Amino acid sequence: MSGSRYSQEDVQQILQRAIARQPRLGEFTRPQLQEMAAELGITSQELELAEREWEAWQQLNSQHQEFQRYRRRQFYHLLGRYGIVNGFLVGLDLLSGGGLSWSLFVLMGWGLAVSLKGWNTYHTEGERYEKDFHKWQKKRLKR
Repeated sequence: MSGSRYSQEDVQQILQRAIARQPRLGEFTRPQLQEMAAELGITSQELELAEREWEAWQQLNSQHQEFQRYRRRQFYHLLGRYGIVNGFLVGLDLLSGGGLSWSLFVLMGWGLAVSLKGWNTYHTEGERYEKDFHKWQKKRLKR
């Protein structure tokens, strides 16, 4: 492979793979990080900027995970209410008329709404998700 030329993106991917293959080396100190960056020709200003961007990304990623937990909790509460109320209505329908009639309409109508809510809960991409995430962030900041 001597004489090969690599783009910056190729170098990043190759180094990421090489680092991932290394046996666990433990954690690195900040001076070690600075030393590695210097060996790669990265200035201390570039390293600091990259570190701040990484910290911001970590914080945002943490908030997204917390938002997902919140959405799932809300969905499970809705699912629980759906099960309890519709169980009661189906039981009432069975006791009053000896069969299922009107309760099926409630069961199917509400079931459609619950399934759409489930889809939105587990769909974590797109404009709607981002809009809901920002709304949740604003509500959280007000507290």
